[in-house]
Amino acid sequence: MQHFDIVIIGAGISGIDAACHFKMKCPGKSFIIYEGRDNYGGTWDLFKYPGIRSDSDMHTFSYNFRPWTYHKTISDADTIMDYLGETIKEFGIHEHINYHHWITNAAWSSKNNQWVVKGRDNSMNEDFEVSCNFLMVCAGYYDYDEGYTPDYPGVENYKGRFVHPQKWTDDIVYDDKNVVVIGSGATAVTLIPAMAEKTKHITMLQRSPSYIMSRPLYDKFSKFVNLIFPKRLAHFLARWKNILLQIYLYNASQKSPNAVKKYIQKQIRKVLGKDYPVETHFNPDYNPWDQRLCAVPDNDLFLAIKEGKCSVETEHIETFIENGIRLKSGKELDADLVVSATGLKIKILGGVEVKVDDNVINVGDLMTYKGIMLQDVPNAATVVGYTNASWTLKADLACAYVCRLLNHMDAHGLKTCTPQLVDDDVNTEPVINFSSGYVVRALDVLPKQGDKYPWRLHQNYVKDLIVLKYRKIEDDSLKFN
Repeated sequence: MQHFDIVIIGAGISGIDAACHFKMKCPGKSFIIYEGRDNYGGTWDLFKYPGIRSDSDMHTFSYNFRPWTYHKTISDADTIMDYLGETIKEFGIHEHINYHHWITNAAWSSKNNQWVVKGRDNSMNEDFEVSCNFLMVCAGYYDYDEGYTPDYPGVENYKGRFVHPQKWTDDIVYDDKNVVVIGSGATAVTLIPAMAEKTKHITMLQRSPSYIMSRPLYDKFSKFVNLIFPKRLAHFLARWKNILLQIYLYNASQKSPNAVKKYIQKQIRKVLGKDYPVETHFNPDYNPWDQRLCAVPDNDLFLAIKEGKCSVETEHIETFIENGIRLKSGKELDADLVVSATGLKIKILGGVEVKVDDNVINVGDLMTYKGIMLQDVPNAATVVGYTNASWTLKADLACAYVCRLLNHMDAHGLKTCTPQLVDDDVNTEPVINFSSGYVVRALDVLPKQGDKYPWRLHQNYVKDLIVLKYRKIEDDSLKFN
């Protein structure tokens, strides 16, 4: 059986991040990346719907070790894929990636102090297995096979085309068509302005509003610092400016939610005018950052509404009809195409079955240690980004921490490390304190967090930077052997 020091599952943002860190920080370690699909990039290669782009600024969404040098601050998927491809080439990661390799299960043996990882090589139609000392799961947290679609009444009567954005294909035609997009989250606010230029009319149909803020497509501060500083320093300054702004907005939302709510609505009214019913369509019944705040570049969604290309309906669906949707008010929306931008399905650990000494691990019963490792699971890490900031900020910290951990173990002749609960006075809480549907639907499968360090997630980059980069590796909750 082939053996590696590290097995990485997934060649998306996090998997590439992990591989680059191992190249830089653990150059003596052997590693391999298993990617189930036929290309790197994860989300950015999977999703093909119109306008797909980042909903975070790229100075914080890019890697801390490789500057973002493109002009757009909110970037399209193609440019993000170019950036990832350049990163893979620069660090020599291609030779480590095995595509078409789906991992099905991973089993830890305390007797052998190693993992046995099994999967299917779909390019050869054969099973395979390898062993490793450390397992790095970089598969994100949602299901790549399908998104979440509610059971719409009467959808079988609808004669037009019905699609979830995750299943978008090139043959979907919307030029000069009436389109209804169901939803008001990140996907919906991306799709709508991108499609509005070609549709006859497009409607955003939402059961309830979301918080939506405009962000500049081009960052003036970034442009300024790039004119006078070397690119790495300019990237560092632009990155930290945006990190601090993200932290400020999140903290302000927690401490003064009404003030933030009024500010967001005020910005929308500046574009749509005082007569637009902002209170109806952009007035959520929850506080800012109780769910993820959506970003639109340079007010593109609001401009589409102002120009009459898009309209918003805040109502419940009564039923689908042959030519569209009937709302509970009795109003009917004509639709040649309906896009159900209704969210994602959570899939923990990429759907891999994990065993520790023949015992199947139920992730929903465990707590997360420093947001990186799982309680009672030896020599393994999961990379999950922030929910209130750019994903890659936490991914960078997690990958760097794992490198520190592995180097510490090597320096002290240690073979295993296992997070264990030694404090009986730790209460559990949901790992994500969001009221979003995709989170609520998955509470039983998501890991828990504790109410005190090191079992509590900070969701704060500065705090995590101190803890993960500078605080000593050893503590009472991490058991070495």
